[in-house]
Formats: sequence, C-alpha cells, structure tokens
Amino acid sequence: MSRRRFRPGRLVAFTLATVWLVIVIAPLYYMILASFRTQGTYLTANPWIPSGGLSAGSYSTVFHAGLGRYLLNSVLLTAACIVATVTISLGAAFRIVRQSSRAVGAAFAVMLFGLAIPVQAIIVPIYVLIYKMHLYDTLFALILTLSAAAIPVSVLVMVSFVRDIPRELIGAMLTDGASEWTVFRRLIWPLSRPVLATLAIYNGLNVWNNFLLPLVLTQSGSVAVLPLGLTKLEGLYSVNVPAVMAGVLLSVLPLLILFILMRRQVMTSLGGIIAR
Repeated sequence: MSRRRFRPGRLVAFTLATVWLVIVIAPLYYMILASFRTQGTYLTANPWIPSGGLSAGSYSTVFHAGLGRYLLNSVLLTAACIVATVTISLGAAFRIVRQSSRAVGAAFAVMLFGLAIPVQAIIVPIYVLIYKMHLYDTLFALILTLSAAAIPVSVLVMVSFVRDIPRELIGAMLTDGASEWTVFRRLIWPLSRPVLATLAIYNGLNVWNNFLLPLVLTQSGSVAVLPLGLTKLEGLYSVNVPAVMAGVLLSVLPLLILFILMRRQVMTSLGGIIAR
C-alpha cells in the first residue's frame, strides 16, 4: 500500500476547522453548563467544569415566568411565515417565468422595489395600517407583516432558480397533456425543495429574531414572542444568570432543530450554487 502524501494544505485546513469549531462550541457549552447551575454555584464554582451541584431549577423558573407562552408564539409565528413565504414566492416565481406579460413584469418590478425599502423606514405607516385593519396586538398582524417583508428576496431567489429549470422538461409535460398545476406540483415543487429549505431557514431566522415589529405591533403578554420575552426575563432575573442562560438556550433549540431537519436540502442547494 502506498503511503498518502503529506499535504500542508490539509493540515492548515484541519487546524482552521478545529479552531473554528472550538470558537463555535465553547459559548454553547458555557451556556448549557451555566443554565444547569444554581445562582450560588454559578458565582463560586469553575464556570467551565461541570461540578458544584447541577440543577434544572432555572428552566422551571423561566417557564413559570411565561417563557412557554413566548416560545409557543414564536414557533407558531415562524412556522406560519415560512409556509406563507415559500408557497407564495414559488408560485409567484413560476408565474413570472411562465408568463412574460407587462402586468407580470410590473408586478415583479414592484416586488423587487421592496428590497430597497427597509422595514424600519416604514414602521409608522405599517403601524397605522395594522391599527386601522383592527389587527393590532394579534399574531396575525405579525404573520402578515413579516411574511410581506420576506417575500421580495424570496421571489428574487426563486425566479433565478426556476429560470434555470430546462424549458424542455416543462414543454414535454405540457405536450403530454399535463396542466400547469400538474407541472408545478410534480416538477417545479420537487426540484425546488433544496432552495425552499434554504429560504425557510433564512426567513425563519429573520422572523425568529425580529424584535422591532413585535415591539411596535403587539402589547399584551399573551401574544408576546421570544425576543420580547427574553427582554422581560432579563429585567426580572438580571442577577440570576443561570435563569437568563436557560431562557436563551431554549430560544436557540428550535432553530437548531429546524437546521438539523433541513440540513441535507440546504447542502444540496449550496452544492448546486457552487457547481454553477
């Protein structure tokens, strides 16, 4: 058997990857360990060694403070926005690619114009509109506004992807008697799954971490989401670091689960982009 050649590039890549892994894992490890400490042991024991009487009391504390409600609201909001965004953006992209009329082109231009307008610049008109629609202090108001904010970039990405699908495949299905709905359901949707998974994670992160719109468009604790809830928890337990760490850790877990469920589709999408 021939020995493998020593390649300095591999060693450098392995070293850099290890350093990056440590940089990413170390804060997460610290947060997990701190969340299982009591307030007294956090201040006295070594913060990097799991000793000094670990306890799950911090999680009970934050749930009694309402974190469960905040977590549920964020999950419902993020799931609804992801479904609405990927469905509307893929359908709009298919229609834009299939019909090159002036009306469709004008609608696409209006969507792209939304990329140039940040939500922060129109927050007052959004508030007035939501208030006059009697949607203030509801989750539906957040679903409506956050989905609308995510649609322009999602449509732009999906139009670029759908245009790369060979026209011959679509033409062959239409020649065989398939309707456009059948083409969309059996060809466009399956081929778009990797890109949709990437958009789902990207838009899900933006919705999950959004602080401004929930702050302006909601008021009561029953519809508060995690960013607002964590702010309240920090105010209640500013000295209780383990409780704050427990709240932050619980806010990260759903995003990790979302990425784990869609990681294969995301890697497939990234591989296709690199191949181009």
